[in-house]
This record gives sequence, structure tokens and C-alpha cells, in this order.
Amino acid sequence: MNIALIAHDKKKDAMIRFCKKYAHILSHHTLIATGTTGTKVVEATGLKVRRFQSGPLGGDQEIGARIAQGKVDMVLFFRDPLTPQPHEPDVSAFFRLVDVYEIPLASNFVSAELFFKGLAYEEDREAY
Repeated sequence: MNIALIAHDKKKDAMIRFCKKYAHILSHHTLIATGTTGTKVVEATGLKVRRFQSGPLGGDQEIGARIAQGKVDMVLFFRDPLTPQPHEPDVSAFFRLVDVYEIPLASNFVSAELFFKGLAYEEDREAY
């Protein structure tokens, strides 16, 4: 599965905590990320992550293009709803693409956990 990792600045710590907690699952999938998020995840976990530009420099759009090409299966986009983002139009366009192509999207730690508990269950079931 191809999983995109994106986090606004105030949510990067939550993304890192999530990736540490679920590294055993994430390691079995292809990970892509916006630049800063990807760098921080790699440094904290050692996971292999293909990194694009940072979000404000077009990283959201690069990953959005991969969604349009059918190359993304799930998105973890931990967004900060309380801080205005300078690239908000890009973020809105990104969410539109996620909805158009019906890609599962977790926008916070708890919703991502629900997805990954399902993935862990599937992996456990396939092991038997």
C-alpha cells in the first residue's frame, strides 16, 4: 500500500509519535511525504520515506498529482485547524483530490489509529 504522510508544523510531533507507535506496520508499506514531515519521520524512526518538497513549496501538490495518477492508497494528513496556513488554497485542492478519488484520509492521530488497527488486524489474520 502507498501511504502519504503530511503534517502541519504544530502537528509534526503527533505524526512522529504515530509513526513510532505504528512503525511495525508502516515498514511493510511504501511511504511518501512532504519534505519536512518526511525528514522528521525518517530521523525519528529510521523508516524509508520518499520525500517531496515541503508543503508550502508544492509538496502537497506533488502528492496530489500522485493521487490523481492512482499512486496513493491512504493519506495521513495531520492538519492544524487553529493556525492559518499560507498555502491554504493548496491544502483545499489536496482535500478535493482525496475526495474525488475516494482515498482514505486520516486528519488526526485518533482517526489514523482506527485505520492502522484495521491494518494490524489484517496482517495478523494473514499470518495464520
